[in-house]
Amino acid sequence: MRRIFIVGCPRSGTTIVQAMLARHQQVFTLPETALFEQLYGDLAWRWGDYGITRRTRRSVQMGFARRAGRHALAQLARQLGFVRTAAPWRLQTCVDRFVSMLDQATMSAGRELWIEKTPNHLLYLSEITCHIPEARFVHVIRSGMDVLASIADANLRFDDNHGFGGGTKLWANRWNRAVEIHGRYADHPRHHFIFLDDFIQDTASAWSRLCNALGLDPCMPLDTACTQPIADLTEEPWKERAVKGRPELPRSKANALFGPRLHAWLEQRLVTLEPLRNRCLAAATTHPDVLLPDMLLRSAAGEQPRA
Repeated sequence: MRRIFIVGCPRSGTTIVQAMLARHQQVFTLPETALFEQLYGDLAWRWGDYGITRRTRRSVQMGFARRAGRHALAQLARQLGFVRTAAPWRLQTCVDRFVSMLDQATMSAGRELWIEKTPNHLLYLSEITCHIPEARFVHVIRSGMDVLASIADANLRFDDNHGFGGGTKLWANRWNRAVEIHGRYADHPRHHFIFLDDFIQDTASAWSRLCNALGLDPCMPLDTACTQPIADLTEEPWKERAVKGRPELPRSKANALFGPRLHAWLEQRLVTLEPLRNRCLAAATTHPDVLLPDMLLRSAAGEQPRA
């Protein structure tokens, strides 16, 4: 069983990539689980948000899952139709059950690999790799200006309880943090990188590379639309266009939302993507994206937020 995680800064295009993969007849996928985020916590600290200190949880250090993580696992079991049982207490046992449920659901659906997409799992790559050493990751990256404009637009149009609040400065720092983490894995053979603009402008080539990276047949005909439930649009209405699984050029909102002064500030504040894109291109040349034998598995280095 191949186990894939799609990660990235929120509003980077992870949903459209997931939805297109969901149209592939070999792929099983599902709505965001946020499992590792709930099992381990410390989300704001991991983002490096200003003034946030880590809340040391001795129970997690001793290998026990947080209550929120156990609840998320139980909720997932109900969603997938498994017999209701108490969620385990140990972190590793929780992850083992998570993997087992997705493996079984994938085989029952007659598929060959599963994909879990939670953007914030970018901050938990070392934990995921520790628990699931054979996991592969797809990093989706979008320009910082477009990400921040999309977040600002979503925050204006929807209630603030969806996690888009905090202001432009907070999300500028978070996007920079995301690029920093992406960069740590640019040379890892089990990490595949998609730059959204490239994916949209040359979908055929990007799709072929992605399928090769995940061990999928790129020539297999896709379903006409994404029929697998990957989002609840009553709870996540901003995903309405993406869940169709048909890549289209996203509408840039930056010029409409950001005035000249804020535009100039963001251009200075946001790190450039070119060095990361060049590294990823060089890494792809060094080790093409193909499934590698177990002897080449690597554990990702743990990440710490900047001071």
